[in-house]
Amino acid sequence: MSFLRFLMLLSMVVWVGGLVFFAFVLAPTAFQVLPNTHLAGNVVGRALGKLHWLAIFSGIVFLISSVLYSRVTQGSPHVFAARHVLIVVMLALTLLSQYWIISRMDKLRATISDFAAVPLNDPIRMQFDALHAWSTRVEGAVLILGLVAIYLTANAFGKR
Repeated sequence: MSFLRFLMLLSMVVWVGGLVFFAFVLAPTAFQVLPNTHLAGNVVGRALGKLHWLAIFSGIVFLISSVLYSRVTQGSPHVFAARHVLIVVMLALTLLSQYWIISRMDKLRATISDFAAVPLNDPIRMQFDALHAWSTRVEGAVLILGLVAIYLTANAFGKR
């Protein structure tokens, strides 16, 4: 049982910790240090793709471990427990971000060499900026849901 709890906590630390690091350290640093926004965007975009893969793997590990933990400790897998539902929503949002938002942003980025040189009212720039705003919202939502899932998981451990 303690190994299952370890896997649950580790998967959430990797996912939520990765989001915190990405949002508050990596992305701002890339845009401050690199010589132009195009290079910074490329670094941040690639890092986000890798973070999404870590998130997908972590979410699957969490769900399997948590369902097994519930089955062992309570006799039922509690598939629709709040923490499981939150993880499924987080996974759905991560997949939405990776395969819909980020892929569209990458296609737009490929058509323009540097968005800093493009006027704000350019249609492609406006599309990119709108997708970037959605990407930020989705990642923020995943972070908040992750914090709630961690709280619910810790609370469930406290009841044992």
